[in-house]
Amino acid sequence: MLNFAQAQYLMLLLLIPVFFLLYGGAQRIRRRRIRKFGDEALVNELMPSRSVSKGWVRVTMFSLAFLFFVIGLSRPQIGAKLKEQKTKGVEIMIALDVSNSMLAEDYSPNRLERAKLAISRLVDRLREDRIGLIVFAGSSFVQLPVTTDYVSAKMFLNSITTESVPVQGTAIGDAINTALRSFSAQSEKSRAIIVITDGENHEDDPVAAARQAAQFGARVFTIGVGSPEGQPIPVKGELLRDKDGEIVVTRLDETVLQEIAAAGNGAYVRAGNSEFGLSPIVDSIKKMDSEEFNSVVFEEFDEQYMYFFAIALVLFVIEMLIGERRAKKRLFS
Repeated sequence: MLNFAQAQYLMLLLLIPVFFLLYGGAQRIRRRRIRKFGDEALVNELMPSRSVSKGWVRVTMFSLAFLFFVIGLSRPQIGAKLKEQKTKGVEIMIALDVSNSMLAEDYSPNRLERAKLAISRLVDRLREDRIGLIVFAGSSFVQLPVTTDYVSAKMFLNSITTESVPVQGTAIGDAINTALRSFSAQSEKSRAIIVITDGENHEDDPVAAARQAAQFGARVFTIGVGSPEGQPIPVKGELLRDKDGEIVVTRLDETVLQEIAAAGNGAYVRAGNSEFGLSPIVDSIKKMDSEEFNSVVFEEFDEQYMYFFAIALVLFVIEMLIGERRAKKRLFS
């Protein structure tokens, strides 16, 4: 399997046709200037040692060298193989609220971006634990199944916006149920659900969902994002208004989140600007009984860029040695 670690550099290959166009244009301008001084055929006879074809050979060699240089720059890698790996830890499903209320700016830059930053830092702390990601608003879906691939976890996390779920609202109970269904069959007692939301539930009964999750061996932790006094919601440069034209203010509902955590045998933490609240929750999760998981992962790729750089260097040297004059002697007569 061939993989490019920095594939964006492959766009530079679009310059190769430009090299030929520029050289062809330069030759056309040269011939035009020669015609101003005299007959082109006569001028060429006065310069018998000049080779027209070698110029094109040099451009071709330069383009080939540039091709290999760009491929090397994009870091080609080979040798990826699937292998089974045994790990021991817990499974953590994070349910992140992506409703419009998460755009409120009582955190910098807003609730959603602050939550994503905290989750990213949480991923950096994980070693052998498995993590999954649920996004929810009026409905919920699995953004990332449980995995130990922390690089992919951060990649999926960065792509989350308030448009990730088309149905607006805040269905916390549905998110908990989705998270519960998303645990692997290997986990039985090492399950944790972390719900990150402002707590303004409008759709279902999250307390009953948390109680059911606890019955199936999952602990439900909640992190409250927002302020009790509330903040307006900026959407597309304007403040969100209700049907009567009044500015909508979103407030943190700590009571509901505390009830969810209590029913789910977990804990509630109110997010702060400096300490978001994930650290104490992760400390509690680490105390849970670890289980052994079988995971299928990719082995590391073997870097191949040095070979392409070496070929490019050889071609660049050959291009410089070709020159523009015809050979004085022929090898074969």
